[in-house]
Amino acid sequence: MTSIPSVNLNDFTSGDPVRKQKFVDEIGKAYEEIGFVALKGHFLDDTLVDNLYTEVKNFFSLPVETKQKYEIPGIGGQRGYISFGKESAKGKKEGDLKEFWHFGQYVDDNPKLEAEYPANVEVEELPKFNEIGKETYKMLEKTAKYVLRALALHLGLEETYFDNYIHNGNSILRPIHYPPIQEEPKEAVRAAAHGDINLITLLMGAQGRGLQVQNHKGEWIDAIAEPDELMINVGDMLSRHTNNKLKSTIHRVINPPRELWGTSRYSIPFFMHPVSDMKLDVLESCIDAENPKKYDDITAGEFLHERLVELGLIKK
Repeated sequence: MTSIPSVNLNDFTSGDPVRKQKFVDEIGKAYEEIGFVALKGHFLDDTLVDNLYTEVKNFFSLPVETKQKYEIPGIGGQRGYISFGKESAKGKKEGDLKEFWHFGQYVDDNPKLEAEYPANVEVEELPKFNEIGKETYKMLEKTAKYVLRALALHLGLEETYFDNYIHNGNSILRPIHYPPIQEEPKEAVRAAAHGDINLITLLMGAQGRGLQVQNHKGEWIDAIAEPDELMINVGDMLSRHTNNKLKSTIHRVINPPRELWGTSRYSIPFFMHPVSDMKLDVLESCIDAENPKKYDDITAGEFLHERLVELGLIKK
């Protein structure tokens, strides 16, 4: 596959069984072949998106010492600010050329999970940043729920199979700022080649060239969304749960050409995580003689912890 397929969530939510099945077939095929789709018909409106980018730019424009007030030690970078160069891809020494922020779950009626998750961090200087961030989080979570319902049907599961696992799930909204590049980077790139940890990722801000996806031939292809599209990919948790039937694809953000070094890039992924005690054991329906079980049993929480250690965000 040499390009990213485009699908429209309105087909799935239309109430027309033929259009609904078309969406299930299209996204299922794309996720088996390349692990990425561009999605129209999501629940973000233009005003919310514009407001979010305004607030995100306002935050990253704050003085470094102000931003560092919101860098919280001891929580593996799960909430608040993570400063430039702190995160590196699995197996890579160089830190990525980015700074970012984490909004986490707004827990509903579950004191146990409220105690388990770190609290969200409020930026005093920018009250609208917190408010717009929460609204975006909710709309992306709603979009992800319908995508996972389509995937459940593709896998021969109940349509609502994932619903209880993602309600109050440990999902993360991550506004990222890739600052202007000041000097020739030796080995570092804006985001080194990696796979995502979670079930699925919904990415805002893939409209310009930068994001690249590795297809099964090992070729890097540009993943560029239309203005009204989100880029949505399979994460390692879902790939593991489906015995690699749905593909978690390696991707990266390359550095811009030298003439664009002086520009910032912003992108905003939403990492859809389940609750920590979801079992990621390989689904029986994804095991057969040609595809024996590839993975040991593990919970989502255990898997996340392993990967945060590998990324350098939690110290052993």
